[in-house]
Amino acid sequence: MGQSVLEALNVRVVGSGEKILVLAHGFGTDQSAWQRILPFFLRDYRVVLYDLVCAGSVNPDFFDFRRYTTLDAYVDDLLHILDALGVERCTHVGHSVSAMIGILASIKRPELFTKLILIGASPRFLNDKDYHGGFEHGEIEEVFSAMEANYEAWVNGFAPLAVGADVPAAVREFSRTLFNMRPDITLFVSRTVFNSDLRGVLGLVKVPCSIIQTTKDVSVPTSVATYLKNHLGGRSTVHMLNVEGHLPHLSAPTLLAQELRRALSR
Repeated sequence: MGQSVLEALNVRVVGSGEKILVLAHGFGTDQSAWQRILPFFLRDYRVVLYDLVCAGSVNPDFFDFRRYTTLDAYVDDLLHILDALGVERCTHVGHSVSAMIGILASIKRPELFTKLILIGASPRFLNDKDYHGGFEHGEIEEVFSAMEANYEAWVNGFAPLAVGADVPAAVREFSRTLFNMRPDITLFVSRTVFNSDLRGVLGLVKVPCSIIQTTKDVSVPTSVATYLKNHLGGRSTVHMLNVEGHLPHLSAPTLLAQELRRALSR
């Protein structure tokens, strides 16, 4: 990125507290996904928000198909942002793929992170011999084919499934940010995310982790939360949210905010 990463990825710092809280969005959304969560934390934290380079709110010219073949490049972006802001310690709240980006960043720079809060996190989406990730290889390939064949139809089918709960406003919001993404970038990032396997590095995480999982998530089975707890190297806890869907910050923001406050106080 020729432009400053802070500008390119729309970095914002808001709030009047002393502690730093990073809110990192997941696949298919952008930082606006946190808009209903943000008011709960502005008094007590300085909140850092940014957009992943694949988000529709970022100039697609910044997406380098050669660079973003693994999650490591996204990790570098996050660390670059924190260094550019002069952040020495923070709590990182990551949704979905950003939870895994936070995990990798904490392995690289453990001194930067006091805690990781992982929402709807999965180290691997594909099933394996003794591991239930939620998807068979053929199912994932069908998803990719549907995206390529008719992106609009895929979004219209996927958004309600991902939101899960009967919250039409959340479905509209998730659809909006998915439609903002360039379809070829969406497909490329989907392949990167769904083909990732980070199970082997979980034991290297020494930062305390709070795992937040909804009771029914089409993308992440509840057993994955238990798998994370059992394999992360540091102290970790699992907290179940009594709500459906992969996007509780859109479908149940108050409930999630309350759980985040509890996780931050532990």
